[in-house]
Amino acid sequence: MDEATAGLRVMLWGRGVSALGDGLWFTIWALYLTRVVELAPITVGVGMAVAGAVGMVAAVPLGALSDRMDARLVLATLTLVRAGAMVGYLAVDNTWSFLAVTVPFTALATGGTAVRTALVAGLVTEPDQRVRVLAWQRVAQHAGYAAGAAVGALVLTADTRWAYALAIVGNAVSFLVLAATTLLVPAPATTTRSQRQSTIRTVLADRPYLCITGVTAVLSLCWAMLSTGLPLWLSGWTHLPLGLGGIVVVISSVGIALLQVPFSRFARTARQAARTAVVSGVVLAASCLLLATTSGGAGAGAVVVVIIVAVLHLLGELGYVAARWGLSVHLMDDGAKGAYQGASEATTAVVQMVGPAVFTLAIAGLGPVGWLLVAALFLTAVVPVPALTRWADRTRERSPATH
Repeated sequence: MDEATAGLRVMLWGRGVSALGDGLWFTIWALYLTRVVELAPITVGVGMAVAGAVGMVAAVPLGALSDRMDARLVLATLTLVRAGAMVGYLAVDNTWSFLAVTVPFTALATGGTAVRTALVAGLVTEPDQRVRVLAWQRVAQHAGYAAGAAVGALVLTADTRWAYALAIVGNAVSFLVLAATTLLVPAPATTTRSQRQSTIRTVLADRPYLCITGVTAVLSLCWAMLSTGLPLWLSGWTHLPLGLGGIVVVISSVGIALLQVPFSRFARTARQAARTAVVSGVVLAASCLLLATTSGGAGAGAVVVVIIVAVLHLLGELGYVAARWGLSVHLMDDGAKGAYQGASEATTAVVQMVGPAVFTLAIAGLGPVGWLLVAALFLTAVVPVPALTRWADRTRERSPATH
């Protein structure tokens, strides 16, 4: 086993442990902040939105920082800051202290993801292998989330301040493990001084890359579709049990763990990733159209339709994630890995910020028509992807520095 392979395995274990802490925290944070800290829900919502906006703005600069410095040190530092912010939640007692810990904790997550992807790209030279390694990272992430959510359910059952406090400390420890394992990874390949110049300007001037990451980021609405759209639909427009939404989430989680790595083969080249993105958009649109047919539905027939929708959604999500990685790593400038991955994460962060509002307005307000509109949005987003990818390929053929 070579040093890079050993380092990637260390990263995998670290990611799994930190994801366990993430799953634990994301299971309990809403109730902790509103029931224990007694913050108003509107305060929590606005604070999270502010933190998300800061993360979107900071993603490219943080990614560019990893181009100029050792990406391991940058990622470990961001992780340690997030660990400190997590401990800070124990002292939150008003709006300002909430913002003081939430902004760094949430905002640095976006930049951290960009730096982690850049670190993987520095350790793995072949783009198709980079996608495969990223797929394994996602498998470890979802396995950790599932375990953390199970522990979080126990915390919610106890529903006491000491249980929440123990969970917060446990999450902070998981970040310390992630930081330590990151430092054990071998140093990635370094870029030349000329390659390091103005990496932010390089990615911001790369219009094909920004266009591709921008339109494909729309497909990340598939996450809000499960977390926001489906619960609103089941509760407001059908007579189906609300627990069906939980079954759909389980199907998604298990499917990702089993299939994300095999799906990486559909993004071995940029043009193959583009075709996968198109198929993903079509499948996600089909899942929306099929879900619209369950309006007012009840009984076994409607349940079967929702399960079919869950499978289609899973396939669409798997394809989208593989395509996003494939396009982002095949088309990036290797001398500006961090900045390019920061741009990719920033476009996704924008969609994630508006995702809940999109489904609240579309589904809660318009019902079946809302699903038709979301389906149209998925289709519209993927139509230009092949042409944009060909455009990007042509610009890279004329500019060897961007290979």
